[in-house]
Amino acid sequence: MDSLDARMERLEGRLRRWQGLTLAAFVLAGVGLGTAALRDEATQSPSGELVASRLVLKDARGRTRASLEANRHGGAALVLNDSEGRPRALLGVGEDDSPRLRFSTAEGESLAELMVFSDEAPRLTLSKSGGAELFSVGLQVDGSSRLELADVTGRPRAILGADEEGSPGLLLVDRRGQPRVELRVGSTDEASLVLEGRNGQVFRAPGVQ
Repeated sequence: MDSLDARMERLEGRLRRWQGLTLAAFVLAGVGLGTAALRDEATQSPSGELVASRLVLKDARGRTRASLEANRHGGAALVLNDSEGRPRALLGVGEDDSPRLRFSTAEGESLAELMVFSDEAPRLTLSKSGGAELFSVGLQVDGSSRLELADVTGRPRAILGADEEGSPGLLLVDRRGQPRVELRVGSTDEASLVLEGRNGQVFRAPGVQ
């Protein structure tokens, strides 16, 4: 007669086999459900590509963490969300085919944005929470360049740029938006400096009669 220990070992072995079969059944069922859900949103082309107009990635809590979508107006975007499901980063192409990369606060306000207009005019902006742009640098369609430093209200206070011929210039502005310092180098390499005081006095170099 089998000992009690031998019978217990055989019983535990059967239990482990049943558990393995049950787990395999659940896995297969989950794969089937996942495939069916994906089939509702996407189709597979004969070449093996997955074709869909929108893909969504969710975490274990069911929160959307990423979405990839092409809209009917011609734009497309990849959006990454934080742990609370709030959009924080975007990589997209607009309806005018201009690419854009943007990072936002939890409230959706832009903090940093890089965009390109007309395939030849890139622009980078850095902003504070609240929407005011503090820094921007970019190229213009005409070939000129421009860098702006702003105060907390978003008003440009220092502007450094070069025109389409490469001639540089620096402009310093007061809190009312009035130019106070202007330094330029012309196309023929002549330089000029203009300083304006609070009382209206103006200093120019070289001197102008």
